[in-house]
Amino acid sequence: MAGLARGVAAAILLLSMTTLGFAANKVIIILDASGSMWAQIDGKPKLEIARESLRSVLQSVPAEDEIGFMAYGHREKGSCDDIQLIVPPQAGSASAISAAADSLKFLGKTPLTAAVKQAAEALKYTEDKATVVLITDGLETCGGDPCALGKELEASGVDFTADVVGFGLTADEGKQIACLADNTGGKYIQASDEKALQEALVETVAAPAPAPEPAPAPAPAPAPEPAKPEFNLLPTAVLAEGGDPVTDGNAWEIYKAKSDGTRGDNVTTEYGAYKGNLEPGDYIIVARDGEAKTEQKLKIEAGQVYKPVFTLNAGTLIIHPRPSAGADVVDGAAVVIDYPGADAPATYYGTTKIVLPAGDEKVTVTIGQGVAAETIPLAAGKTVEKDIIVGVGHIVANAYYTAGGDKADGSGIGFKVFKAKKKIDGTREEVTYAYGPDSKFDLPPDDYVLIATVELAEVEQPFTVKAGESQDVKVAMNAGVLAITAPGASKIEIFETKKDINGNRKSIGYNYDAKFQTTLPAGDYAIVADTSDNDSKEGTATVKAGERVEVTVK
Repeated sequence: MAGLARGVAAAILLLSMTTLGFAANKVIIILDASGSMWAQIDGKPKLEIARESLRSVLQSVPAEDEIGFMAYGHREKGSCDDIQLIVPPQAGSASAISAAADSLKFLGKTPLTAAVKQAAEALKYTEDKATVVLITDGLETCGGDPCALGKELEASGVDFTADVVGFGLTADEGKQIACLADNTGGKYIQASDEKALQEALVETVAAPAPAPEPAPAPAPAPAPEPAKPEFNLLPTAVLAEGGDPVTDGNAWEIYKAKSDGTRGDNVTTEYGAYKGNLEPGDYIIVARDGEAKTEQKLKIEAGQVYKPVFTLNAGTLIIHPRPSAGADVVDGAAVVIDYPGADAPATYYGTTKIVLPAGDEKVTVTIGQGVAAETIPLAAGKTVEKDIIVGVGHIVANAYYTAGGDKADGSGIGFKVFKAKKKIDGTREEVTYAYGPDSKFDLPPDDYVLIATVELAEVEQPFTVKAGESQDVKVAMNAGVLAITAPGASKIEIFETKKDINGNRKSIGYNYDAKFQTTLPAGDYAIVADTSDNDSKEGTATVKAGERVEVTVK
């Protein structure tokens, strides 16, 4: 979770840094609007943090700068073509971009490579200087190759740059998209301290430029300074005491130390094997890898070289979430890890590899309606790789007008899943629901009842789920389609033909129009068509299963 918070701050910084070049370039900001943006940081969805960050940064951008806004995954689930340039590059677009971000729905996949390609083309990158800023909390899920795209755009563009913010990605994941920035001469930012980066945003974007000062009188030549070592800080991070140095995926955060010993301004954030030169003074150095971190205070004195060792007291946990033993990993499975010292549990998806503080790791995996939880001990310096079996079966539900007949694939199709066993009051517990043909459910082993609805037809069908098994549940609706035309009518209502003891007929459904088409269970029906002058006409219809009946009421 801490990693995600740092990713948000990094997004703010990169946008602020990019705005420095807006006056010279046309820029398109691409925002990841995939479903994983609903994950929360300290109780607040990432998508809300992204919206607020955009709004804050854009308020400080000069009105004449030409900025565009693109999103992907905001209109369709499971589509790799759901990419839209919502606000074309134009001056004074800050309000339009903020409004567009506020209206996004976050539900789709992550076609980030195709989105960057489309943004580059929209900027006419082969003719003009162009910049794209990509903010993503996930990796490519549509088969694109961001590394290859970066090389292609760099080779064919006039002066093309892609800056990338890895929004909550691990360091290993970040490497898979950092190449897009590296190959175009752009920046990749993975994580940073939120407060310090927001202060940098104010300092670099919002603060006015100082007035030029008159040139000072020539100063006397300074005395030559003593030779300095090439590097005066050579820190090392290890997972366990005496372990091998961590040089891949780790981060270093260096802060000035205040007089009370707390963190001051951020000096730099570096990654991997780090060698640096710091001015003499008091510092706080933070070593991070995954969710593990440790810090030391260090006083730098002129002419000295410091080689501090940071022991993270951490191990590596690899989780493979599977619906059943031997089954493939489910990429959409939610993996929640409550690790020692966590402010809040961290959420990952699919196969998860993460460095965690040593101790008991409480892992909860959710696939559909199935949940499995385990506590896994993790020792410092060790790697634990484990399959977590949720134990669910996979169901695909469809409705058919008749057994072996046509499948219902239009609108008005819905499925609700209930526990088969009734409660003491005679009702059943609702488990989940879905809409449309080929509705999919992952369910724990049990007996269930599926209620299928196709417009005005409804059928209940029992089924049983076994762990590791996939099955198609085909519901025969014993229904047909009734198409009614009533010229001049303002309302058409369908009734059962049989009257009750009071002489009333039960209403099945109605429509305020001169035409009404719907799906009904096979049987006989009465039709009443009302006109605007309070006149009414009646007719009858017989619906046959699997057939279409057309009736005109005059």
